[in-house]
Amino acid sequence: MKLAWILWLASVLPPQAADSLCLSTTLYLEARDQSVLGQRAVAEVALRRTDSGLWGDSVCDVVTARKQFAPTIVSPRTRLTNTEAWSQAVTIALDSQRNWALPDGERREVVPGASHFLAHAIASPSWRNAYQVATIGDHTFLRVQTLKPKS
Repeated sequence: MKLAWILWLASVLPPQAADSLCLSTTLYLEARDQSVLGQRAVAEVALRRTDSGLWGDSVCDVVTARKQFAPTIVSPRTRLTNTEAWSQAVTIALDSQRNWALPDGERREVVPGASHFLAHAIASPSWRNAYQVATIGDHTFLRVQTLKPKS
């Protein structure tokens, strides 16, 4: 499957299905070589950002906001070919969305308060020295800004 096709499909699906597809795609592109915990942490950052409304009102808006997540950074011709990694990304995305739908105090948070993450081997953003919440695999999760759910 090509990334461009997946993003087109997300644009015609009902919002909840589109968000699951966008989150799965992001997990695949950003963290398919990471542990389940690392993938859950990436999902948590995207879901926390969605709650804040600063990057958009849906998961798809957030993960396709300019230069924020892999879906807008890699080529639209990128092919998602690892079916095992895709299956795992879908499972983790759906589980993460179910977890995030729980009331605040009942969620299992992996990287509490993390608003950003980076892979040191490929990125060196200006905010890389922000408060580090955790390092999981190749990713460091940071609290660059405090995100509060939109009213």
